Amino acid sequence: MTDVEEPNASDPDRRRPQWVYRPGHEPDPRYSLANERTFLAWARTALGILAGAVALHSLEVPRLGWLRSSVIVLLVLLAVGCAVMSIVRWARIERAMRLGQQLPSFAAGFVLAGALVVIGILLGVSLAF
Repeated sequence: MTDVEEPNASDPDRRRPQWVYRPGHEPDPRYSLANERTFLAWARTALGILAGAVALHSLEVPRLGWLRSSVIVLLVLLAVGCAVMSIVRWARIERAMRLGQQLPSFAAGFVLAGALVVIGILLGVSLAF
């Protein structure tokens, strides 16, 4: 047995990112875990969008090459944006909970939904021709 203390994993100085974990008080673990599950759901959404881009490329749908390329690029950019947004949103919510502030707005969901509507319309129009 040694007399060396194990570092406390919940010590705010050891957790990253410090701008999230250092201020405020530790929230109820249920809320932090729910926030993590939401982050993972957004990450799965990003992977699903990326899989859609790969499928369009592999199946060569729609037939119009320029439109297919445009939709694939839009889907890839949307997937990257969704992944970046998920980690930013997780951090903002975790920090707000720690500081007892209001949770941030859900603007990212509207952006995602709007982009998917535009992509769906482009694909629908292209399949009609």
